[in-house]
Amino acid sequence: MERVTLQTIADRVGVSRTTVSNAFSRPDQLKEELRQRIMEVAEELDYPGPNPAARTLRRGRAGVIGVVFTEALSYAFADSYAVGFLRGLARVAEQSGTGLHLIGWPSPGVAEEVIGDAVVDGFCLFSPEGHPLVETVLRRRLPVVTVDHPYVPGVPFVGIEDRIAAREVAAHLLGLGHRRIAIVAAQPLAAQAEARTRPVTEEWLDVDLAGEHRFGAGRARLAGYHDACLKAGLAWEDVPIHRTTNDREIARRAAEHLLDLRPRPTAVIAATDEIAFGVMDVAAQRGIDIPGELSVVGFDDVPAADPAGLTTVRQPITAKGTTAGRLLLEPSRHDPAPCVLMDHRLVIRRTTAPPGDPSS
Repeated sequence: MERVTLQTIADRVGVSRTTVSNAFSRPDQLKEELRQRIMEVAEELDYPGPNPAARTLRRGRAGVIGVVFTEALSYAFADSYAVGFLRGLARVAEQSGTGLHLIGWPSPGVAEEVIGDAVVDGFCLFSPEGHPLVETVLRRRLPVVTVDHPYVPGVPFVGIEDRIAAREVAAHLLGLGHRRIAIVAAQPLAAQAEARTRPVTEEWLDVDLAGEHRFGAGRARLAGYHDACLKAGLAWEDVPIHRTTNDREIARRAAEHLLDLRPRPTAVIAATDEIAFGVMDVAAQRGIDIPGELSVVGFDDVPAADPAGLTTVRQPITAKGTTAGRLLLEPSRHDPAPCVLMDHRLVIRRTTAPPGDPSS
């Protein structure tokens, strides 16, 4: 069968191709009777509608933002931090009539192909620490904004002072008297294999504050914990560190490992609230009292943190999304590309207290 096009419909109705196009994209330009006739003919001919790619080329824009995650796409709906961020980004997109194209990390080849073929006006890179997709996105030469990390010169960036915030978290525990502190660090699944073979040495963490964002939030937070330990006279090599992904269930495995240590830590620093919840789950299963026998701190202050009484760092999750959206959708207002560092605050709740019986 011959392919039905706008011209096919135009010939059948006896109007120009532009008139048929207006019936689909600018109906206010036609009399209702004429538009109705065109739509009836389109239905008779089983016309599916204008080709989206061709329409995008004619308009010069897709009306869509690509949001790139470096975890499986399901992460965007399961992680409270990601959900809050997307809520803020979606608000700005809705106001400008722009859609969101969510891109996950099924496998290196598939993800690169999806990014290369994506019909979008720009990309929002969501926490792609040390990830090869960053270069794939930059090669598209479209507007880009990065969130949390990495900082790329000439590309708008939205984040917080992760190193300073992490330093405050560790200083809080050290100020309470804790010296047996363990850390559960966050690492994207895509980088897990490399992470297991790379020690968290002082040299690896030796980054200056001005340039920390190019190394990622995860590394910056570890550097902040290190800063506080060093200031308190606690040897960094005496601090157990376990890496895991930002998933409550998987974090439980890391918690089991750390809570099996003898002597057991009196405090655990979790790089995110989801990881902290995993630590608290294992402590509850083992009958370890929080905070009597174990103090736990998180990072993010997701909605579930307050009911759980979790001491954590509050950062403006949804506001990060709205800020990233504005930087991406209104690039002409921001020259040169800004590095937006938003406020944070340590929120002390009931999961932290001075260490209990040192013999435990």
